[in-house]
Amino acid sequence: MRGLGLIGLVVALAIVALVAKKQFAGAAAPVVSTGGDATVRDQARQVQDQYKQALDAAMQQSQRKMPDDE
Repeated sequence: MRGLGLIGLVVALAIVALVAKKQFAGAAAPVVSTGGDATVRDQARQVQDQYKQALDAAMQQSQRKMPDDE
């Protein structure tokens, strides 16, 4: 009986790991293209803008998937 419970636990953990891997695969780190004279401030601004765009895109996707409650 314990063996069956342990096998079930391992299978559940494997499923959770696969789902988590699939979720994080879409959330890749933004690529920063640096010019020869780019300052740290410019690079930080670019990273912030890329994260903001990615967050906005994710929010729009989640809003499309949600049905109206009306």
